[in-house]
Amino acid sequence: MQEFIQVFTTTGSQADAQAIAHELVDRQLAGCVQILGPITSTYRWQGEIETAQEWLCLIKAGRAVYIELEAAIKELHPYDTPEILAMPVAAGSADYLSWLQQVLK
Repeated sequence: MQEFIQVFTTTGSQADAQAIAHELVDRQLAGCVQILGPITSTYRWQGEIETAQEWLCLIKAGRAVYIELEAAIKELHPYDTPEILAMPVAAGSADYLSWLQQVLK
């Protein structure tokens, strides 16, 4: 069985989050994308501290397609520098992971 990751990205609107989610699942780069929000993010951007309302995308994917997944997020994302962080999945339900493997590239 392949290795799996969960990738995080945030967007400035629910519509952007949904568009990214739909495209990643359609391209079979993600088995599932959960969208949470709105959330409040505080960060430094161009020398200033900013606070913004964002939507968090939790992307379930295979480790083998990470580079393609990252490129797709950058292509689809409206931010100049989108947050793209990947965490390894250490363990999970065998049934869920089997399903995930079936729906990914």
